[in-house]
Amino acid sequence: MTHPQERLSASERRQAREARLIAREQARELKPNDFHGGVHPPENKHQSTGEPIGTIPLAEDFIVPLNQHIGATAIPLVKLGDDVLKGQKIAEADGPVSCPVHAPTSGKVVAIEPMAVPHPSGILADCIQIRADGRDQWCTLAPVEDFRSRDADELLEKIRECGIAGMGGAGFPTAVKLNPRGGAEIDTLIINGTECEPYITADDMLMRERADEIIGGVQILAHLLDEPERVLIGIEDNKPEAIAAMRQAAEGTRFHVVVFPTKYPSGGEKQLIEILTGREVPNEGLPANVGIVCQNVGTARAVYRAITLGEPLVSRVTTVVGESLARSRNIEVPLGTPIRHILDCHGIDRKQLQRIIIGGPMMGYTIEDESAPVVKTTNCILAPTYKELPPPPPAQACIRCGLCAEACPASLLPQQLYWYARAEDREKLQAYNLFDCIECGACSYVCPSSIPLVQYYRAAKGDIREARAEKEKADRARERFEFRKLRMEKAEQEKEAKRLARKKAAEEARKQRETNTDSPAAQAAKQEADVVAAALARVKAKQASPEQQLARAQRTLTSAEHRVERMRTKLAEADEAQQAQLAAQLKEAELKLQDARNKLAEAEKLAAAAPQPAESSPAEKAEEREARLSVAGASSSAANAAIEKAKAAAAARANMDPAEKLATEIEALEKRVQKAQARLDKARADDDPNTAAFETALGKMQEKLDAKRAEQSGGQQE
Repeated sequence: MTHPQERLSASERRQAREARLIAREQARELKPNDFHGGVHPPENKHQSTGEPIGTIPLAEDFIVPLNQHIGATAIPLVKLGDDVLKGQKIAEADGPVSCPVHAPTSGKVVAIEPMAVPHPSGILADCIQIRADGRDQWCTLAPVEDFRSRDADELLEKIRECGIAGMGGAGFPTAVKLNPRGGAEIDTLIINGTECEPYITADDMLMRERADEIIGGVQILAHLLDEPERVLIGIEDNKPEAIAAMRQAAEGTRFHVVVFPTKYPSGGEKQLIEILTGREVPNEGLPANVGIVCQNVGTARAVYRAITLGEPLVSRVTTVVGESLARSRNIEVPLGTPIRHILDCHGIDRKQLQRIIIGGPMMGYTIEDESAPVVKTTNCILAPTYKELPPPPPAQACIRCGLCAEACPASLLPQQLYWYARAEDREKLQAYNLFDCIECGACSYVCPSSIPLVQYYRAAKGDIREARAEKEKADRARERFEFRKLRMEKAEQEKEAKRLARKKAAEEARKQRETNTDSPAAQAAKQEADVVAAALARVKAKQASPEQQLARAQRTLTSAEHRVERMRTKLAEADEAQQAQLAAQLKEAELKLQDARNKLAEAEKLAAAAPQPAESSPAEKAEEREARLSVAGASSSAANAAIEKAKAAAAARANMDPAEKLATEIEALEKRVQKAQARLDKARADDDPNTAAFETALGKMQEKLDAKRAEQSGGQQE
């Protein structure tokens, strides 16, 4: 019997499941929780919400950084002079945690070099500069018609290729965040519409005017996470218009808009998770560890446009606000637009401008170079006056009031972290969970001594990350060194084993020859060796005899006398400038002459006192002659054979025509190359130290062979 549920189609089962989840959510009353600490700074959000989201004219040049996200820097795909279209990929992601970069408008690539980017340190980073052509022409887009019928991996790849990164925080690649590692079971999707930072209203205006696109993106995100049990959209109660718009757009879905009291920093990922679910993310852990994925409303909208329209992330909504501006509002601005161009379009009064802050006054940072561009994480450009946001007063000594610990939303001990950061005690900083600090600035905000605590924490984090990176680098270098050492030791052991094997084989052969003395060949070899040894001994004795020494002394004396005569002749013919030098040389030659005379006298005495050797018998003379012949016989016969062979080859070549001579030379060279290659292969196998020399010799012979072959080919063509 068929079960009724089996007769339903896949879409009908999905709809039934969604209906049950909606009913369950409607029957369940969500009660927001609270988190530890937090502050209530002045919101100052009304300045930029009086106008709809607007636009500005295109800038002349766009500066597109290659790293607008957490992870590896993208690799450029374009070169100088290339024409690009809006939305064209101009840099490829480098690794799994990375994002590609796309052109924000059409134009020409005029520079690829380090330029100013929005960063607290003011460092330069690799960028691509595009000179806009004013047409703002899109490239060909590839939308996905029915995302529910597509595989999750295909959609994730589409999101990755569109370069979407988190637009409300640090810019973590969205495709990586939607694919939790370790097979984590996700039961809750949270959409962050909190936007708790003062002055910033980009998400607020986005929810008011683009709520349908946000909900469409949430549907795609839920599909990618296999329809989690709960989908919660968290919004603070200070955004009534955004709340109404989102609730209206979410009608008919199972998405639940949760409203909770305003408190900074409720927009922090871990704080929002605690507010909406009561769960706490573990130390240095991820939301996926507790079954939750959190995304910003701006990211959800970017996902919607990437899937349904095929648009890569090339623009974002950014708040432009501050009393030094003639006009404060939110704009949809292309990424890469220089901040100077945005400020000029909003009537900046530089006489009243105190500084330029990227982000809000709590977590933002000051930039000095206005040529820095808008990037994927730029949610606000704040241009306050001195009266609106006066510079912080000088820091004073800590009075240990404990207000920072009461305000910390991560339940840390900011005072202790401050002392350890000043002492550069990295172990204590990590023991006190420094990396759980979200750098919200609540501790600095309530500090009566005006201590810039967050700056100390940020610097300490950078030092620890740098130390970790250096340690990892040193560990990798040590592993490579140890591996190389093991490889070299193994090669030496193999080489020594081969040497010992050859030595053992030679010893065994020698022992075998010594043992088998009865054979005629062994006896003949022994007899020949004895004859040669005796003859060599007699030759050596003759060379050391008194007669030989006397003859050598006479030759030395004659040479010394001739040298003295030559030096005297030169001295007589030399000019005054050379006489001193030649006189010294003559004196030295005369001393050597005297020494030669003394040695001759000694040799004459020895020769007179030595007994006269008996004359060798004819048989002994024959043996000596036979020994000398046996010693030189092998080399002489080999040399004669080689000479005869060379003569025959020369005679044969003399009768050849040039083509035959060339063919013969090529054949000989080919044989030599083969022999050289065999010798090189053996040297490589034996790890011979002369391997490099063999390679050089083979290369030269191969060049000569190639030249001869080319000469032969040219002759055949003619």
